[in-house]
Order: sequence, then structure tokens, then C-alpha cells
Amino acid sequence: MDDLLMIVPTRGRPDSVLAIMDCWRQTGATADLLFAVDDDDPMLAGYREHMQNINDPHIRWRIGPRLRMCGTLNAAAVEMAPHYRFLAFMGDDHRPRPGVMPWDERFRICLSGGPGIVYGNDLLMSERMPTAVAMTSDIVRTLGYMAPDCLVHLCLDLVWLEWGKAIGRITYLGDVILEHMHPAAAKAAFDGGYQECNSTEQVAADSAAYFAYMEGEFHSDVDKLRKLVEAS
Repeated sequence: MDDLLMIVPTRGRPDSVLAIMDCWRQTGATADLLFAVDDDDPMLAGYREHMQNINDPHIRWRIGPRLRMCGTLNAAAVEMAPHYRFLAFMGDDHRPRPGVMPWDERFRICLSGGPGIVYGNDLLMSERMPTAVAMTSDIVRTLGYMAPDCLVHLCLDLVWLEWGKAIGRITYLGDVILEHMHPAAAKAAFDGGYQECNSTEQVAADSAAYFAYMEGEFHSDVDKLRKLVEAS
């Protein structure tokens, strides 16, 4: 089993590939990196060009049908969970920054004690939300997903926070920076991707799905995770 895999669902932003890889080098990260791309992406040619030109054994690619962010993340995570000890997620608008120790090594150390979740500081939501997160892969294997499949784009981070709190296995590393280059922080333009996932309709749909999940399936998921912790 390999070590740590960072999954990055991405759409319409092939330039983010080079920007993230540059951050990888600057931070000294040794984790594998998987870019999950939609096969109907209007910018697919740009992604394919990177696939042809990048020769790095730590860089992986996954091209598949559009499932939106949560669906794409889950498809990749379930596929990779048997092969990695730790799985991580960040958006194509996150940028890991150098620290005293590489961010991925801090995550490995934090998760080495058994089932759990860890997140760093995105300089936007900080401790309030794990907008970029890592977890032990046994969580994905136990639940059958990395985030509830009722969600499309929003509220995944809220669920991860509640999972971690419920099982007493979540850690925030405030000095580990995975900067969120988001329009809300005035660090990116409000492009079509942001417009789609932050539309009034999408906010309403994901919010309703989140509250329904928390009132229902959340409890059975937490029971499964507690048993996983007890067995570890």
C-alpha cells in the first residue's frame, strides 16, 4: 500500500495544474497527486497537453464522466482507497505553502495513530472549516465514500468537521498552509466555475442535502466510524 494521495477534482482550469505542481516542488511534498478531470471539459485539450508533457511518477490523472466535485472526488477516492494509507482532497484553487516541515509529512504524522481526519489553514476559513482535508483511507473504505454522495459541491467540509468531532479524531494544524485562492478572499476572479457552484440554486440544494444528511444518515455513518476507531 502506498502512502498519501492528494485528489484534486478540476474543471476548466488547466493552468491550475502547473501552479499546483510548482507549489508541490516549493513545499518539498512527496505525496502523490491525482488530477481528476471531466471527459466533457471544454478545456480538456489543455489538460491532455499537461498529461503528455509532465513526466513525474508522483503525478496521476483520472479522466471520467462529469459527476460534479463531490461525485468526482468520491469516484477517485473509492478507487484509490485500497492502495493508499491516507487520502487527501483540495480544490484546484488551493495552493500548499512552504513551512518548517512539508505539509504532507505533518499530515502523515498526525494520522499515524489510527483512523482520523486532519486539516490545515486555508487562510480563509481557517479552523472553522476543513476546505482542504486528509483522512485515513479506512474511513473511505468503511463508509463507501469520502463525502456524502447526496452533496454536489458545497458543505463537504462541514460534514468532515462533524465526522471528526463525533469520533474525537480531528486535528487542525494552523501552521500548515494550504491557501484557498478564492474570490471570497479576493484572490481569484469569479469565473464560470464559481458562479455555477455558488448559485442560489446550488447553495439551496446542497444546504438542504446537508441538513437532511445530518438528521439521518450521519448517525449511522458515525456509528460505523466509532466501531472503526474501537477496532484500531
